[in-house]
Amino acid sequence: MVWVGQGTLLGKLRMITLENVAVRSGQFWLRDISMEIADGQYGVLMGKTGCGKTTVLEAVCGLRTVVSGRILLHGSDVTSLKPSGRGLGYVPQDLALFPTLTVREHLAFALVLRHVAQAEIERRVTELSELLGIAPLLERKPHGLSGGEAQRVAIGRALSPAPKVLCLDEPLSALDEATRDEMVELLKRVQRESGVTVLHVTHNGHEAKKLADTLHVFESGKICFRGGVPII
Repeated sequence: MVWVGQGTLLGKLRMITLENVAVRSGQFWLRDISMEIADGQYGVLMGKTGCGKTTVLEAVCGLRTVVSGRILLHGSDVTSLKPSGRGLGYVPQDLALFPTLTVREHLAFALVLRHVAQAEIERRVTELSELLGIAPLLERKPHGLSGGEAQRVAIGRALSPAPKVLCLDEPLSALDEATRDEMVELLKRVQRESGVTVLHVTHNGHEAKKLADTLHVFESGKICFRGGVPII
């Protein structure tokens, strides 16, 4: 594998910034992690399984305590904020769909918690279901959904409050090749149409090549490459 191109943030607003971040996960330490993703970019953090990339993503989301350093979103220091105060959407690797809720209720979930007016909730659910191609599934529950359908629902739930940042943890790893290619196209279209800034964790080089506007390669607890996209 070789790497070409050097991304640049010159003239672009930095949406996601990590400054010398240190995070601990049990006995595993990550230190001096620094990275930047510009507003509206599709950022990919790639590395082998177990290298710590999910820990970095969880720190951005507020699910891991930062021991030192800073995390900034849209220029604001969010290092000490709870996940709910960071204005981002998060899709975990296991999706964490609620078994008793319908697809419609998943898409409305974050808006109901925020006491959004019912008419606006209905408008947003319709908008997201059409964007993600799941309108025919709105009255179904997660049991019986295909892997790709469940992934679309999880993405819709994360996007429903219109976050500025969307964090995805190995979102395509459990899908077959055909479904994965379909979801790659969907993710790029969703990012383009919504304008959300994405931080996508993966161990798959082909996935990174297809999705990344900017790439960070993680190895041995450090980011060893920043810039362009991989040529496989």
